[in-house]
Amino acid sequence: MNAIDIQNLKKAFPGFLLDDVSLSLPQGCIMGLIGENGAGKSTLFKLMLNMIAKESGSITILGKDSVSDSHQIKEDVGVVTDEIGLPECLTAKQVGKVMKNTFARWDEGEYDRLLKKMSLPEHKPFKDFSRGMKTKLGIAIALSHHAKLLLLDEPTNGLDPVVRDEVVEMLSEFTRDESHSILISSHIVTDLEKICDYAAFLHKGTLLLCEEKDRLLSEYGTVFCTKEQFSFFDGKPIRCKKETPYGVELLMKRQDVPDAIKVNPISLEELFVFMMKGGS
Repeated sequence: MNAIDIQNLKKAFPGFLLDDVSLSLPQGCIMGLIGENGAGKSTLFKLMLNMIAKESGSITILGKDSVSDSHQIKEDVGVVTDEIGLPECLTAKQVGKVMKNTFARWDEGEYDRLLKKMSLPEHKPFKDFSRGMKTKLGIAIALSHHAKLLLLDEPTNGLDPVVRDEVVEMLSEFTRDESHSILISSHIVTDLEKICDYAAFLHKGTLLLCEEKDRLLSEYGTVFCTKEQFSFFDGKPIRCKKETPYGVELLMKRQDVPDAIKVNPISLEELFVFMMKGGS
């Protein structure tokens, strides 16, 4: 069973269209959702959580329909967003009491353990938490009702490198259980490259790619050539092309590059930026 199945999803707003998005996240895996501001990442999360209505298409979460089974899904999904929406007057200890009456499987012992592990103060008002502490509290909540799937929308945004590394370690530990899965969006692609099994590239409401990360990095590479040498690539399938004052940079599948031509490795971040800016 896939943790997430999205087929032909469409949502329209004035000036924006999330257009025919289809992706699947296998159970036990982490998918990084990569996209610029306004690409539609948060819209996709809201649709999965049934916070807004879709125009067409289908969303299945852990084998359940996102609309008709939304109440059951809430128990199995942990959600962390860029802004942790908790009353500022509450302490972490008081938040735990609220969540006990919110989730049927709330595990008070696990919550207390995570507060200690993350060095979070139990009796300090939420308004006095740093950004990193707020994010860690959001993750502690998500992990304390035995969620099987985490939906994380920009959880590392604005965090310093040390806290980001702590968050990445916690997420990796979560997926050691093969029944656990994560969909995480972030502007910090280097964080995603450390932990994700799959990468999905969203650009202006369109899904450009959704593949296994290792397969993407092994299949694609860049080629540098002069404008004159570019003619040698006529008829070759070029994924993207970018002209610079120094020549032409091509994004291609390695198998399509002639043997005599050097192919340079590419990172996940470079691949995404190239596809966004390089053109077809």
